[in-house]
Amino acid sequence: MNRTELIKKIIKEEDERQASFITLIASENYVSNDVKFATGSSLTNKYAEGYPGRRYYGGCEVVDKIEIEAQERLKKLFKVKYVNVQPHSGSQANIAVYNSLLNPGDKILGMSLSSGGHLTHGAKFNLSGKSFESFTYDVDRNSFLIDYDDVEKKALEIKPKLIIAGASAYPREIDFKRFKEIADKVGAILMADIAHIAGPIAAGLHNSPVGYADIITSTTHKTLRGPRSGIIMTNNLDIYNSINKGVFPGTQGGPLMHVIAAKAIAFGEALENSFVDYQKQVIENSQVMAKVFSENGFEVTTGGTDNHLFLVNVLSSISIDGKEAQELLTKSNIIVNMNSIPFDKNPTNRPSGIRIGTPAITTLGATKKDSKKLAILIINVLRSKGDNKVIEKAKKEVLKLLKKWDKLND
Repeated sequence: MNRTELIKKIIKEEDERQASFITLIASENYVSNDVKFATGSSLTNKYAEGYPGRRYYGGCEVVDKIEIEAQERLKKLFKVKYVNVQPHSGSQANIAVYNSLLNPGDKILGMSLSSGGHLTHGAKFNLSGKSFESFTYDVDRNSFLIDYDDVEKKALEIKPKLIIAGASAYPREIDFKRFKEIADKVGAILMADIAHIAGPIAAGLHNSPVGYADIITSTTHKTLRGPRSGIIMTNNLDIYNSINKGVFPGTQGGPLMHVIAAKAIAFGEALENSFVDYQKQVIENSQVMAKVFSENGFEVTTGGTDNHLFLVNVLSSISIDGKEAQELLTKSNIIVNMNSIPFDKNPTNRPSGIRIGTPAITTLGATKKDSKKLAILIINVLRSKGDNKVIEKAKKEVLKLLKKWDKLND
């Protein structure tokens, strides 16, 4: 077997894994065949450093059209004036914003990792925490909801240059208007990171940061159901000009034109009416599953969810940690990720909880009834703590659900 055939074989293995496992990773989804086509197209051959009409390489007349179309679709989708579609990822988008608007050592204020924030929101071991003086706010210790009064108190004490509103493991709506009021009181720039909730926002099912946040970043592969990549949006022309320089040449070289084409397709799909129905179903499926866990004695953080994900404290519920739960479910052909819960006393490599998200199963065709059934399957597996009969039964039920949905190869 030559080197190429080996990689093809491994890719086929991943195809088979995806076709036989249910994915409940909140950060994952299934793209359309059109998005896959663009990602694997001849556009990967073209280097296009710069921006449309202002490239540093010749032969960019065609890819300029693609990037402009991606920009226009994104502007329409979120009703914003200015966008940059070149960031390679959400993390790259965030770093580009910091590089554009801050100086090394400036103060930033973001949600702590332990409360559900992201690495790039100021974690000390991340570039955002190393290059800037980072401070964090937490959720309330009792409700696990964002305590906006406490955020304001910290902002008044710290006087940050930039405040970050957004999370990677927060199941409730975010009040961007309140964040803007806080930012204005201390003269801070407000950045909204909507990587997880971009889909519901675009569908009008979640508060939008547009009109409140000075700058908005997001991934495109979670609830937006596009390729793995990032975007930046703003209504401020001065910020937009700074951002463009911050992306190129500030933090990136040539853009990935094949991925930008895939983004354009995904934005077009998100502009269809069916996308709103999809997002509604994502949230309904998430809420149904969270309710089943609560009704069966599991501790669900904040008692439920307003979006596509929720957290379950399995340690307090059935005395196994998140890693054990993840491994048990993997044996049952169900993929979740172990996750810290707010103020978790366990280390991050053996956290107390798991995070469950419904974007991927909803893309396949999961209904509320399916989601309820799936939640019960998960509960049975976790309570069995490794009983082979329970695990084998769950695997059979998983395969039945996947066969019923059968949309991976549409």
